[in-house]
Amino acid sequence: MIRLAESGIDSLGMMAPMTTLTPFHIAVQVRDLEEARRFYKGALGCAEGRSSDHWVDFNLLGHQFVVHLNESLGKDGKISQIHNAVDGHGVPVPHCGVVLTLDAFDALAKRIREAGEQFVIEPYVRFKGLPGEQATMFLLDPSGNALEFKAFGDIDKQLFET
Repeated sequence: MIRLAESGIDSLGMMAPMTTLTPFHIAVQVRDLEEARRFYKGALGCAEGRSSDHWVDFNLLGHQFVVHLNESLGKDGKISQIHNAVDGHGVPVPHCGVVLTLDAFDALAKRIREAGEQFVIEPYVRFKGLPGEQATMFLLDPSGNALEFKAFGDIDKQLFET
């Protein structure tokens, strides 16, 4: 069971959900570390942790998100993806992201818009009125890594609802 309790302040300055889950760690490739810093710190509000000349740790809403430099991507290179149809949208794969409360989801969508970033899939409610109803949005970082952020009205009940 997930059991959420409002406690703590997240990178959006909002009450952050604290769960019994442990944080995830994910590492992705980027074409430029400074470009990645601008995106993850600016558009997503991530705090920067440890770093080197080849990688940077970020706190992505309480999770360890690491970007590793892949110089072979080139100055304008992008991570390749496929798109799978889900609820009438072409969902980029691979992707990763964080499940949020609805309030945190709305605040993050506003922050992303204010940063001038473009959505691959604009924020909307998917599977409306069906099991698993969720708010979702997708965007790409400058290197083409796809990010999904989603929210549920009742995370404990809806996250794995069938």
